[in-house]
Amino acid sequence: MKKIMTLAMALLMLAALPLSLASCGGDEIIVQTNAYFAPFEYFEGTEIVGVDVEIMDKVGAKLDKEVKFVNVEFAAIIDNVKAGEVCDAGAAGITITDERKDKVDFSIPYYTSVQYVIYAKDAAPEITNGTYILWDSLAGKKLGVQTDTTGWIYADGEINATADNDYGYDGVLYGTNTTLNCYDNAQLAADAIGANQIDYVIIDELPAQFITEKNDKLACLPLYYKGGEGEEDSPVEEQYAICVTKGTKELLDAINEVLTEMLKEGADGKSEVEKLIMKHMGLE
Repeated sequence: MKKIMTLAMALLMLAALPLSLASCGGDEIIVQTNAYFAPFEYFEGTEIVGVDVEIMDKVGAKLDKEVKFVNVEFAAIIDNVKAGEVCDAGAAGITITDERKDKVDFSIPYYTSVQYVIYAKDAAPEITNGTYILWDSLAGKKLGVQTDTTGWIYADGEINATADNDYGYDGVLYGTNTTLNCYDNAQLAADAIGANQIDYVIIDELPAQFITEKNDKLACLPLYYKGGEGEEDSPVEEQYAICVTKGTKELLDAINEVLTEMLKEGADGKSEVEKLIMKHMGLE
């Protein structure tokens, strides 16, 4: 799959990171994130907070180590974790993919997300059954995504894939004059709708809901694939996990142990992860 960032750009970004981050391990766990993905990570003043932060704080307590979150471009996280020189882990609502698994080790999944479409209420796409949006209804539109997120991967594939290129299948939007604009974070992409630069944003469910709840001119609905003959339409789903540098077994084991405990249902039928999501969505 093609990459937006060139190797040279990635190397420049690594070189620009503070020298104090050049060594990991010891009494500190350095976690890279992109803090514009609420409720999983976001800025509260100058502090990075969110679901992933609280999960990793429990991991730090388990290993008796301090956890330090560092905000970087999302597109750099996987390669930086793979290198294992400037960080130990990545936590940013990261979706498990085969390509990423070749580079890093993933924890057990802790959240299943559905891709959503953000749109202006006065310019909504066709809505199916009053509850979701099909890829087909985005044809010929200007789409916005956050660079190197799953939304970008899906949209890029559906726009550019043909059976004759590396994808090996025909994209739903191939040949429909649909365009794709990439942004550094989901909020910037959503802002571009109001600026009439794009029509819709494709992003994960909870960030989409977080953004639209704070903007009464925007709305969002889940994104679906149209089913084949005799098949039901199906949502575009993915699973989140925390990634670590390959071979760092102690850290990975600690993350998995923490997540296993946090995913257990309590007496109220909700897991600790679900409660954290509600807390950081302001739904408690």
